[in-house]
Amino acid sequence: MADIRRENTAGEPNRDPISGEPGAHPIGTGVGAMAAGAAAGAVGGTVAGPVGTAVGAVVGAVAGGLAGKGVAEAFDPTVEDAYWRESYTSRPYYESGTTYDDYQPAYRYGWESRTQHAGRKWDEVESDLSRGWEKAKAHSSMTWDRAKHATRDAWDRLEAGATGTHRSSVR
Repeated sequence: MADIRRENTAGEPNRDPISGEPGAHPIGTGVGAMAAGAAAGAVGGTVAGPVGTAVGAVVGAVAGGLAGKGVAEAFDPTVEDAYWRESYTSRPYYESGTTYDDYQPAYRYGWESRTQHAGRKWDEVESDLSRGWEKAKAHSSMTWDRAKHATRDAWDRLEAGATGTHRSSVR
């Protein structure tokens, strides 16, 4: 399996690989395209058979890609990272002596998971996120029992629209 490593891209504008414009969100676009393509393909297959399935999947992927891009553009990972880097020590779950590098994977997991599960509630996906934490945590030594608070905090902030009035349900 390929070794995939994240570069530290804090402060970079998340450029579109084709146009070079800042604010690209390929993950949100891809997730939206995949979900809508599958749904439209299923409907097309029911109505028009195999050809309808293929056409429905293409049309759905385009529409879903646009919808996924819209969801993903509701936040900027660079802004989120800067926000959490600045405020993590003021959160109720912060443990003295713990660095931002310990919490950062949990925050990233929260905002990425929120975009991947748009329209779903935390309680619906928390058990799935728990199972995925070992893979997502990168270099963090946090267990899910500790990381879930920061993950939920980032999820809640994104769900609130990152308006600056975010009130986490984390206690």
